[in-house]
Amino acid sequence: MSSYPTLFSPMKMAGMTLKNRLGHASMTTRFCKDGVLTENFINYHHSRAKGGTGLIVTEPLALLERHEADPRRPTVFSQAGLEALARLAAAVEGEDTRLLGQIQEFGRGRHEVGRGSNAVGASALPDDLSWTVPHPMSEQEILAMIETFADSTLKLKNCGFSGVEISAGHGHIFHQFLSPQANKRDDSFGGDTRRRCQMIISLIDAIRERCGNHFILGLKLPGEDYVPGGIDMTEAFNIAKEIGDHGHFDYWTFAWGAHANSLYTHLPDAHGDRAPYNGKIAEIRKAAPSIPTGALGYMTDPNEAEHALTSGQAELAFFGRPLVTDPAFGNKAREGREGTIRYCVSCNTCWRTIVDGNKLECDNNPLVGQPGEDDWTPSAAEISKKVVIVGGGISGLEAAWVAAARGHVVTLFSASQEVGGKTRLHAELPGGENLSSIYDYQYEAAVKQGVTFKLGTEATAEDIKALEPDVVLLATGSTPSIPNFIPEEYAAEGFIIDLRLFSEMFLDRSRSEAGTLLIYDQDHTDMTYAAAEYFSSVFDHLVLATPRERIGSDMALVNRQGFYQRLHDKKIEIITSVEPEFLDRLEDGIVRLKNVYNGSMVDVENIAAITFSTARVPNNDLLGPLRDAGIDVKLLGDAFAPRSPLAATREGFSIAMTL
Repeated sequence: MSSYPTLFSPMKMAGMTLKNRLGHASMTTRFCKDGVLTENFINYHHSRAKGGTGLIVTEPLALLERHEADPRRPTVFSQAGLEALARLAAAVEGEDTRLLGQIQEFGRGRHEVGRGSNAVGASALPDDLSWTVPHPMSEQEILAMIETFADSTLKLKNCGFSGVEISAGHGHIFHQFLSPQANKRDDSFGGDTRRRCQMIISLIDAIRERCGNHFILGLKLPGEDYVPGGIDMTEAFNIAKEIGDHGHFDYWTFAWGAHANSLYTHLPDAHGDRAPYNGKIAEIRKAAPSIPTGALGYMTDPNEAEHALTSGQAELAFFGRPLVTDPAFGNKAREGREGTIRYCVSCNTCWRTIVDGNKLECDNNPLVGQPGEDDWTPSAAEISKKVVIVGGGISGLEAAWVAAARGHVVTLFSASQEVGGKTRLHAELPGGENLSSIYDYQYEAAVKQGVTFKLGTEATAEDIKALEPDVVLLATGSTPSIPNFIPEEYAAEGFIIDLRLFSEMFLDRSRSEAGTLLIYDQDHTDMTYAAAEYFSSVFDHLVLATPRERIGSDMALVNRQGFYQRLHDKKIEIITSVEPEFLDRLEDGIVRLKNVYNGSMVDVENIAAITFSTARVPNNDLLGPLRDAGIDVKLLGDAFAPRSPLAATREGFSIAMTL
C-alpha cells in the first residue's frame, strides 16, 4: 500500500477518471518551433505521464489568431500545429493521464525586457512591471476573443485533450479584468465585482456550449496579488464567490502575485514557509466549498501533498517545478522510492531559462525533454575505463555517478571531508537549504554505483598518476579573484578575504559584531545576497557596494525581486555604480567609494570588516602536470570556466556520457 493513499487515489471529474490526484501545473517549456510543438515537447509530457502524474496542464497555447505569429507557442491555427497536438494527446492520454491545455493571454502583463507593442487589456493603464499600456478592448472585441477561445478549445477536444484550464492569475488578461486596480471600466465587463468576473463567466459558458459537460474545465484564479488597490484576500473571496456560484467548471486553484514587484510571490522558495498558500487557498475555497480545489505553491515533497489532501485544504495537489526536476516523482512516491527522487531546489533556474528565451532546463535534471526521461538509466559504455575525478562539487559528483553507472571504475578525490563543494556552503546560508538535494542525490547514487571516494584528500599529480587512469576529470572549481583596490600585502596576509572564506569563518559561530560590514559585489548571484542576509544579523550595519547600476544582474527576475524585498526589509544599504578606492583610510574605519561614472566620492564609516564576491578564476593547476604526463584530462564545471550550477551538473553529465 502507498504511503500516500489519498494522493494516489483515483478521482472522478467531468465523467472521467483521474488515476491519482497529482497534477502537473502549467510550465512553459519553449520546446516549440515555428508554432509547432517539437518531439522534446512530446517527450517531456509523455515522461511525466508515464512517471505517474494523473493530470497535466500544458503551457499556454496559442488559441487566438493574434498569437499565430508567435513561434514560441504551440498553435491551433495550422494543420501542422493540430497534428502535433493530436500526437501529444495520444502520448499523454495513452498513459491514462488526463491532458489539459491552458488558456492564457498576456494582456498588458510582461516580464521580458521592453514594453509590449500589441497589448490589449481592460483599461488603458500601465502594467506595474513593464509599464506596457494596452489597447482598451471594446465589448465587441472582448466577445470576439471569448468566441475564438471557445472555438479553439473545441479544436483541442477534437485533438484528444481531456479539457482546458483558464489561467486567470499571475497578472495576465483575465486577472486584469478581475482586478479593481487594472479594470476601470463601467460596462458589462467592469465596475463591481460581478461585472469584472463577466469575461470569465462568459468564457466558461462558451466552452461548455462548444465542448459539453464531458470535458474538464479548470480555473486558476487570483489569490492576493500584492498590488496596491488590487486583489486582497477579501476581494479574492468575493471573486471566487461570484464565479463559484455560477459554476459549470470542474476544479479551481489560486495563484499569488502579478506583473509587479510582487511577481516573485508566484514562485515561493526556501526563504519562506513551505506550502505557504495552502491555508489561504482553504479560506478562499469556502466561497464554494463543494468545488474540487487544487493545492499550489512551493510543495516539493509527497508528504506535503498528502497533508493538503487529508487536511481538507484541497482535493488535488499541483506540482510544477518538482515535476520538471523528476518526471517519475509520482511513481517513486507511490512505490516508496522517495530516496531516489531528484528533488526540486526551488532555485527558479527553470523560470529564468524560459524567460531568457531558451529551452526549459533544470539545475538538478540534465535530461529535461529527452526521450525516456522517466526513471532514466545511462547506457553501458563499450569499454570500461579507469576514471579519476578531482573535485567533490556537484559537477564532479554528477560525472562520478553517471560514469560509474555506465560501467567505468571511478575514483573521486575531494579536498573536503564532505561532498558538495561551494554548493554545500550556499546550502547553509538563508534560503539555500534545498540545494543539498543536488549533492545528496548525486552522492547516494555514486555510492550505489560503486564509486571510490577519497575524501579529505587534496590530490597531487603523483596521487593521480599512481592510479594509472585512462582519463582524469578535473572538477576542481574556482576561486574569487582579488579586486584591484586591495593592496598586495593585505591579500598576502589574508587581512581581507573573499566572501566564501568569510562565510565559512562565521557560520559555525554564534556571535554579533559591532560596526559595518562592507561587501563588494562583482558576482551578482544568489549566494552573495544570501550571505548578505546572514551577515545583516551579525553586524550592526551592512553595505552592499557594486560597480553595476543595480544588484542581482545575473539572477532571474523573480529571485532578484525576492532578494530586494528581503534586503530592504533588513535595512541593508545598497550603493550602486561605485568601486572602493585604495584603502588608505581603513585604519580609521573608513572606506571611500568612487562613482564609476563621474568620480564623485562617498565615505562608508565605522567599518569593522571588508569582504568581496568577485569574478572567479578556474583552479586548474593540475592540468599542465597531468597532460605533460600524457594523461587524457578533461575540465568540467568551474575548472573549465566559472559558471552556474546548471552548467556544472549539465557538463558533468555530458562528459560522463562521452567516456
